[in-house]
Amino acid sequence: MSVLLTILGIVVFVLGVLISVALHELGHMLPAKAFGMKVTQFFAGFGRTLWSVRRGETEYGIKAIPAGGFVRIIGMMPPAKGQDPSKVRKANTGAIQSMVENARTAEYETIAPEDNGRLFYQKVWWKKLIVMASGPLVNVLIAAVLFTGLYTLYGDRVPQTTISTVTDCVIPAKQATPDRKCQDGDKESPAKQAGFQVGDKILSFNGTQITSWDQLTPLIRANTDKAATIVVERNGQQLTLKTSTIVNQVLDSPGSDKYVSVGFLGVSPVNKLERQSVGYALDKMGTYTVSTVQALGRFPEKLVGVAKSIVGGKRDQDSPMSVVGASRVAGEIAASDLGVGDKAATLVLLLASLNLFLALFNFIPLLPLDGGHMVGAIWEGIRRGLAKLFGRPDPGYVDVAKLLPIAYVAASVIVVMGVLLVIADIVNPIKLFNG
Repeated sequence: MSVLLTILGIVVFVLGVLISVALHELGHMLPAKAFGMKVTQFFAGFGRTLWSVRRGETEYGIKAIPAGGFVRIIGMMPPAKGQDPSKVRKANTGAIQSMVENARTAEYETIAPEDNGRLFYQKVWWKKLIVMASGPLVNVLIAAVLFTGLYTLYGDRVPQTTISTVTDCVIPAKQATPDRKCQDGDKESPAKQAGFQVGDKILSFNGTQITSWDQLTPLIRANTDKAATIVVERNGQQLTLKTSTIVNQVLDSPGSDKYVSVGFLGVSPVNKLERQSVGYALDKMGTYTVSTVQALGRFPEKLVGVAKSIVGGKRDQDSPMSVVGASRVAGEIAASDLGVGDKAATLVLLLASLNLFLALFNFIPLLPLDGGHMVGAIWEGIRRGLAKLFGRPDPGYVDVAKLLPIAYVAASVIVVMGVLLVIADIVNPIKLFNG
């Protein structure tokens, strides 16, 4: 049964990825067709074609590797300035120039004279910007729908002021692995010393009335190693417990990888599932967006740790994953002991986070990503706008082909990173649960 659930989780997640990718490419294709651009191919996946059908001038299909997709819009690569598009030919110049001109040649081998006026580079800059931005914006929309549906229809687990666990000893966050037990030399936790019990409801901390766990946490942290008087409700009676908090290393916030040294008590709250508002859902999405941007900034550093994990090093729980790793996690969630609702909610959250990552990654202003083409379109609009403002000749379109050497390097790096992540996800995968 566990194997079947694992396979089901993987299949559901992969289908979700394929649908997300297809909708991303649809986001490019629909405005391209609306603006009169010629679109010849629309595929989900890479590699060998599993299925395809032609409708009009466009071939639609699915390929074997569900790790991306593409839509082919004719004329993405412009001819060189002053060059007749019908006479683009292979170059015999230097290596870099030859690379650029050969790419132009490959682009124009499929372009017919009647396609003139329908080529991507010939369109006004804002139309090109809309076409390229619409793909990742679709992923943002998918993420928003999933986050909103998850938190408004299912809910989020909100920490209460009732205690669910009392920590026996003080363990720094960097050592707090799932199998880490109390050892000789570990200090007894302040909560254990004070006699806290599971089910105690915290009413006040050092004279401050407590109405939520979010209110209590900063009070404990700010108390560092000072005395603490806590009033709790136990079995209908109020008790006053006294102790001193201790400075300990903890995570700055849930899901963060930043460590801080603050006051520590040693209790965890009961989490209650509560439906939330649309505003709450969008705020959560904003939090995920910030953390994803920060994670992208630390990606090279994290990748070093991933490489080390391949040869036997420890794999951090917050290290990046490939689609292979994410699919494995989806299977692990499906086969876990979580309730059906929690399983579905976790898979939805995983897919929502993936769509948010795809959007932000594609917004990076570097070819061959969508952001690179967007920057080219914006720069073209700025140049033409300034030329018109100052009465200068129209500078024409931006020749993104000149950036191909950089694009090839970037693409190679992306491929290498992807392969590295896949290997790590096979050799030393991230596990959400023990066993």
